[in-house]
Formats: sequence, structure tokens, C-alpha cells
Amino acid sequence: MPLFIGVDIGGTKVLATAVSSTGRVLRTATRTTPGRRVEARLVEDALTEAVQEIAGVRRVGAIGIAAAGFVDAQGERVRFAPHLPWRDEGVRARLAERWSAPVVLDNDANCAARAELTYGAVGDAESAVMVTLGTGIGGALILDGEVLRGYNGMAGEFGHTQVVPGGRSCECGGAGCWEQYCSGNALTRFVRAQGVQDLAGPAITAAAEAGDPVALAAFDEVGSWLGVGVANLVASFDPQIVVIGGGLSAAGDLLLEPARRALRESLVGADHRTVPPVVRAALGPEAGAIGAADLARQRFRSAGTRARARLRAARETARRQ
Repeated sequence: MPLFIGVDIGGTKVLATAVSSTGRVLRTATRTTPGRRVEARLVEDALTEAVQEIAGVRRVGAIGIAAAGFVDAQGERVRFAPHLPWRDEGVRARLAERWSAPVVLDNDANCAARAELTYGAVGDAESAVMVTLGTGIGGALILDGEVLRGYNGMAGEFGHTQVVPGGRSCECGGAGCWEQYCSGNALTRFVRAQGVQDLAGPAITAAAEAGDPVALAAFDEVGSWLGVGVANLVASFDPQIVVIGGGLSAAGDLLLEPARRALRESLVGADHRTVPPVVRAALGPEAGAIGAADLARQRFRSAGTRARARLRAARETARRQ
């Protein structure tokens, strides 16, 4: 059986996974993302190393890339990536040639939403908003059971909506973006502003679970900003459920409880509507890679079906002649 691989490329980490047809992760490989101020080739080298580690000697059916950036509607190019060096890059074709395998490309949050819709927390809901929290914020919309990509393929870029006019500078070139107040970077920034320099990333979560007051205050701050932003999304799209994914979601209720409080406090007409549940992604930080592998599997199968149909049609035409 061919191997289907999903690769999630974010601002700090590359995660490659081999995924079964039921969404189960068979094995993983990780690399550090070289950064956004390097040549694109170095990022693609890291992707290639992770894919090669996963593939080994197995035949690869197709590979899906979940990119933290603006992917065009055709799934060919990364138009812009705030935390990566890609600027209008033909990533899909370049990697397909390099890997000698079929490659599909989509935004990382779209892939995560696809995975949660197919295998995870979205369940039977017809409409959902997904917010992924990592280095920054990614987002996706599910309407009528489908991931909505938008006219340019760039729907769901919630992290770069402005919440504080003239606020903190953002890697996207703007100021006051939501992800500057609600993300892994924002969590670390809060802790360091309190004079604590030796905590970052998962260590902040561990400290909060152990009762550290600075870490707890950091989650209360970031979680509250999460709830404020989600209130805007709920007011805009009125979803049945809100799913929170990405690496920061591993904190669970440390993050989600202040978010739920802030959502109810900020949402217009909260007492006169059904406020959607805010839940943690069932597939955790691997959701993006799982969704990318699922997209690759479906595209590969669709291409195979079309090829077989063309072959049957050609044979029928030849028979009639």
C-alpha cells in the first residue's frame, strides 16, 4: 500500500506524519523551521529531511503540505507567509519535482479544520470556526460541512484582523493584529514582561499546571484575548461550535476557561442566543498534518478515478472503431 504523508510547516517547527485512511498517525518526524529571514531553499530542505525520514523505503502515494501562509485558490502558490520566507512562491510544483511524488498544498488551518471535520471535534456540526494557536494565529471556516477557502483561497486569516488600532507591530507588516495578543509568542511576551526570563513554550504550561502565578496570569491574559476575538467571529458567522487547535491548545482549560468567560462577556446578545461551545481540537497539534495527508489521499484517489475513467472511455472508443 502506498504511504500518504502530511507535512505541517509553521513558524518554529516542521511536523511530518504518515497517516492511515482512518486518520491515525502511524509515525512522525520533526525539524526546526529555519525562520523567515532565510532563503526559501533552507525551509524546503527541512521539509525534505522530514519527509525522507518518514518515507524510508516505502512507496509514497502523495504528500500534503499544510503551510502557515496565504495559499492561492488553485493550491499552487504561497502568496505570503508572515513567519516563513515564502513570497509568491510556486511551492507545490517545486516540491513535487524535488520529491518525485504528487504534492497538494493548502493553508495549515484549513488542513487542521479538514481533519477535525473528518475525524475530530467538529463531529456532525454543519458550521464551525476553527482557531489554531501556535507562533501566531491561523483560522478556518466550515460551512455546510465544507472548509470555505474564499475567492482568493485566503479565507480564515483571523490572526491578522486588527484588534488594537496602532497596537503592537506584527510580522505581517501591520499593527495591532489579534495574534500579537493571543498566541504562543504573546504568552511568552507576557511572562517576560513580568521579569521571568527562563520560561517559554511548553514550560509555561507546565508552570501554570504547577500553580505558578505568573504563568497562570499569562494564560488568563491570552485566554481572555482569545475569547474577545472568538466573540467577533461568532458575531460574524454564528457557528455551531468553535474548535481551538495548534500547539497552545495543549494547555486545555488553562486557556479555554478564560476564553469562554471573555466570549460570553464580549458577545453581543449573549443572553438571547445559543453561545457555541469552545472546545479543544480532538487531534491536537497534529491536526494540520493529518488534514494535509487526508487531502493528499483524496486528491490521489480522485486523480486515479479520473485516469481510469479516461482509459475506459478510450478503450470503448477504440472498440467502436
